Amino acid sequence: MGKNVLILGSGGREHALAWKLSTSASVDTVYVAPGNGGTENIAYNVSLPLTNFKKLTDFVKKNGIDLSVVGPDNLLARGVVDHFMKEGHAIFGPTKKASEIEWSKAWAKKMMARLRIPTARFFATHTYKNACAYLATREMPLVIKASGLALGKGVYVCKSQEEAHDALEKLMVDRIHKEAGACVVIEDFISGKELSVHALCDGRSSGLFPFSRDYKRLRNNDAGPNTGGMGSYAPVPWISFRIIDTILRDVVHRMVDELHDHGDPFVGCLYPGVMLYDDTPYVLEYNARFGDPETQSYMPLLENDLFALLTACVEGTLSLHKLKWSDAAAVTVVLASQGYPYEYLLGHTIHGLEDLEKEEGIFVWHAGTTLKKTKGYETSGGRVLSVTAVANTYKAAHEKCYEAIQRISFEGMCYRSDIGQEIIS
Repeated sequence: MGKNVLILGSGGREHALAWKLSTSASVDTVYVAPGNGGTENIAYNVSLPLTNFKKLTDFVKKNGIDLSVVGPDNLLARGVVDHFMKEGHAIFGPTKKASEIEWSKAWAKKMMARLRIPTARFFATHTYKNACAYLATREMPLVIKASGLALGKGVYVCKSQEEAHDALEKLMVDRIHKEAGACVVIEDFISGKELSVHALCDGRSSGLFPFSRDYKRLRNNDAGPNTGGMGSYAPVPWISFRIIDTILRDVVHRMVDELHDHGDPFVGCLYPGVMLYDDTPYVLEYNARFGDPETQSYMPLLENDLFALLTACVEGTLSLHKLKWSDAAAVTVVLASQGYPYEYLLGHTIHGLEDLEKEEGIFVWHAGTTLKKTKGYETSGGRVLSVTAVANTYKAAHEKCYEAIQRISFEGMCYRSDIGQEIIS
């Protein structure tokens, strides 16, 4: 008898996970709470309040859910995994304590310093006065981050004292990211080549993904404000085996071993953001879940049964599995609403999706969409769609992705035109 799966979340990452899980021979039914317009085509969307853990576990019990999968970071920070485990339900994701490496950047930086995991020099404080005093002692550029969760938007690269003070005022005085800015981390700016590292973990063992690259800035050439992510590609072609081994040993295993030894084993997807400088990997931050939009590039390349891998993580048997990946290349571009990541209008009709549904090597992942019975798909969020193209070469995947984008339209549609450009130049 097939298994039933519940995915918590509504973004492009959750759509990609739902699609991959629906291809498993072991899976009978996939539910997504709350899901989006696209997940309706491959799963059952269920209207459940994600902050009401009792209603979630009641649904799990009533519908015979064999495995739940957490998408968003804020659910981990609120302890959804702890609640599910207490009720005896299998769930993929780290506990609240283990996920502190994401929901408290200050705590994570102190852990990195103690474990001698390479990271930028930093200063963490809860007071605006101390933050300003520290700024006066440092040279620019600096990076100022909200310590808490801010949907990927709480990071400011500051090139002058004026920009730095403005960032501090937004975070600590105006509280534009609410309590996420109650504590800030100020760190030295590190230039280099940025990588997204993903590893499945069962508390002891780790299964490393090929590295990917994501693009956090809104506009071409990494200009504009930080966003939740505007595109990605995988794998990164120029990584040496030595760098892979170093990251696995010093960035992944060192943290996983520490959390295990302190009684907070990390079960889930560990996702460090890394900057390579002179072939030394410096950790920018740790995330405790699948990346978005990296997951959209990864899922079409993964050759394993995802349900089997996630179940192995929960059961502590990941070491019995070897992750297998396609030799192809994937490029993903996010289509956003005009005004994102700030204010934007909703309810615009999306055109052109029907023509791409059966296009080989093209995947359109929904995020901010709703499906109207009479009008079709409409925009309902900042990041609306992710378009992924898979091909034998990076150049072919890049061209295929942007050709597909030309066939999609909605009022105010915005996207970067340089995703993956550096690997085909």
